[in-house]
Amino acid sequence: MFSHVTLGANDLAKAVAFYDRLLAPLGMERLYTQLEDGFAGYGDKGGKPQVFICTPFNGGPATHGNGTHIAFLAPSRKAVDAFHAAALAAGGTDEGAPGPRPHYYEHYYGAYVRDRDGNKLQACCHKPE
Repeated sequence: MFSHVTLGANDLAKAVAFYDRLLAPLGMERLYTQLEDGFAGYGDKGGKPQVFICTPFNGGPATHGNGTHIAFLAPSRKAVDAFHAAALAAGGTDEGAPGPRPHYYEHYYGAYVRDRDGNKLQACCHKPE
C-alpha cells in the first residue's frame, strides 16, 4: 500500500483543471489546494489527499518517466469509460481506449491516457461487469 503519489506539472492551473475532471469519475476530489506554493492534493471524498500534483521542488521542468504509470482503481467499468472521456475532454491524449484486457487476467477492464505533461495514467476495474 502507498501513502501518496506525486506527479509533476509545468502549469499547475491547467493541471488542476485536468485532474479535477479526470479523477471525479473515480470518486476523488481536490481536497487541498495551495496554488501559490505549487501544490494540489486529491483523494476520496472526506478522506486525506493521496495524489498530489505539484511543480517540481528544484524549479526544473516536470518530466514524465519512461515505463512509469499510475493506475487508479475504478469502482466500475462505466467509471473507467468516464475517466477516459474526461481525460480527452480536458486535453489529455489517448494511450489505450477503455476495454477488456484478458491478457492481463480475467475481468480486467482498463483505459490509458496521458496528462498534459506526459504522465501516463490508467483507470482499471477488476469486476466482471
